[in-house]
Amino acid sequence: MPASPLPGQAALALAVEEVSKSYGSVKALDRVSLHVARGEFVALLGPNGAGKSTLFQLLTGLFVPDAGRIEVAGFDMRHQARRALACLGVVFQQATLDLDLSVVANLRFHARLHGMGRAARARIDAELYRIGLTERARDRARALSGGNRRRVELARALLHDPVVLLMDEPTVGLDPASRAQLVEYVHSLCTHRDVGVLWATHLVDEAESADRVIILHKGHWIASGTAAELRERTGRRSLRDAFLDLTGEASVEQEEAV
Repeated sequence: MPASPLPGQAALALAVEEVSKSYGSVKALDRVSLHVARGEFVALLGPNGAGKSTLFQLLTGLFVPDAGRIEVAGFDMRHQARRALACLGVVFQQATLDLDLSVVANLRFHARLHGMGRAARARIDAELYRIGLTERARDRARALSGGNRRRVELARALLHDPVVLLMDEPTVGLDPASRAQLVEYVHSLCTHRDVGVLWATHLVDEAESADRVIILHKGHWIASGTAAELRERTGRRSLRDAFLDLTGEASVEQEEAV
């Protein structure tokens, strides 16, 4: 099923066109198309086996699609990978901080990887201030709560001022209050920093407030629209029920993240 038409190229942060990926006889993604505009929060909603993690592996250059095209800020991932990847910020599902390094050392390491030079110190200070962790800068990452570690990972992803922010099941293991704070903060990034966000989740409540929800199911693009549009399209009273109607899943929130 084709996705909705792409908006003007100048507004696009991310464009995925007819992307497919197979592992042996298993087709993880089948002609998936989607787009994220600058300043837009897009929720990629799907249960276990939907293909969310496979898509993120392709978006981050870990694997190459069998077919299709991926562009980040207009740069082709296949032919301009370095420039495309420089426009991405990523928070992975699995924790990726070095727990034996301080918060600031983790951020400095990332800054060096991006060749930020003298600009790094000011950017690190600014990002830590924004997430309210200035006073924890010298603490080892191991000493932080799960919610604060996630905030540091988000600050790290933003250091090089990316055009696109990829959030892969970022609230796994967090308590409800930390989950809500993270979702709210990322929404504010769209508004105040014009970042395009693709937020992969299996939790319906995290998708409710998205500018647009894309439903992925068994490697297929199923539907796209606001939560209200999806409810109206299916005649259901909740996004959860709309999801169930569109996919036939027993319960999206009982599944583990891909």
